Amino acid sequence: MTQQTQNNERSLFQTVFLSPEEPRLRAGWRLLLHTLYYLAITVTLTLGALLFYRGEFGVNTTSISPDIMIGFVSILSATYLARRFLDYRSFSSLGLQIDRSTLSDLIVGFFIPGLLMALIFLVEYAAGWTQFQGWSWQTVGISQSAIGLLAGLSAFIMVGISEEILSRGYHLQNLIEGLNLHWALFLSSSVFALLHLFNPSSSLMSTLGLLAAGYFLAYGWVRTRKLWLPIGLHIGWNFFEGNVFGFHVSGIDTFRLLLHTPSGPEFITGGPFGPEAGLIVLPAMLLGAWLVKLYTRDRVKIQSKNA
Repeated sequence: MTQQTQNNERSLFQTVFLSPEEPRLRAGWRLLLHTLYYLAITVTLTLGALLFYRGEFGVNTTSISPDIMIGFVSILSATYLARRFLDYRSFSSLGLQIDRSTLSDLIVGFFIPGLLMALIFLVEYAAGWTQFQGWSWQTVGISQSAIGLLAGLSAFIMVGISEEILSRGYHLQNLIEGLNLHWALFLSSSVFALLHLFNPSSSLMSTLGLLAAGYFLAYGWVRTRKLWLPIGLHIGWNFFEGNVFGFHVSGIDTFRLLLHTPSGPEFITGGPFGPEAGLIVLPAMLLGAWLVKLYTRDRVKIQSKNA
């Protein structure tokens, strides 16, 4: 084999596997290996949990279920390893740097979905699309209601942090490096929607709704280039949707403070999957995106001036 042939083969290898900008794998290979890291860690932790935990995996309305904790640890561990040994970047560079906006991003992000879910419930109630049945404390008492809310919030904090680090953190930002922002938003949001494909009552409508939700959550990152606002939005969305206003969260039943049963057309209300599977979620997301834009307007102006 001649030296020229060896150089050609080496060039082909570099073209297929290595980034042209720096000596590391291309974004697609990094994403694939990150997934393998995640699967390996998840399988290991699941087998360990099965040895020591005798119970059913899944959502528990009064405690944090093992699958949520396993998912949290698996995603954070896999992402840390991939960020450190594949991307050659720090974990915090995904948008987890703490600054003076961190707390306000989390708080504002958390309460924006509270307003959206309140409006969704009021619209459904006024239209006769849901039947109000009472409050949780009328059946289980105040102490159990408080425990249910606390457990739900704790679980959704784990879910919000892990899914945002995965979808708007590792997936979105590596896809931007490999492609561009528009394709990265579409592909990362598509993967986010497909990850919920096997949830109870999943359908084409729910998948499209979660695709839109991926864009909505990503908008917080686009406006701030940090994950704190998307994390707040994600936690608040699940908590207010399920634990406070009593909807199913992506098909999953949780502890519910407000008890009601949707009875309107499923293509509008989302039925047993929750509002994400109904048309009613679209104007809510548009309102939420406008509120995000309003909240971040000064920061974006500063970034534009410094660019």
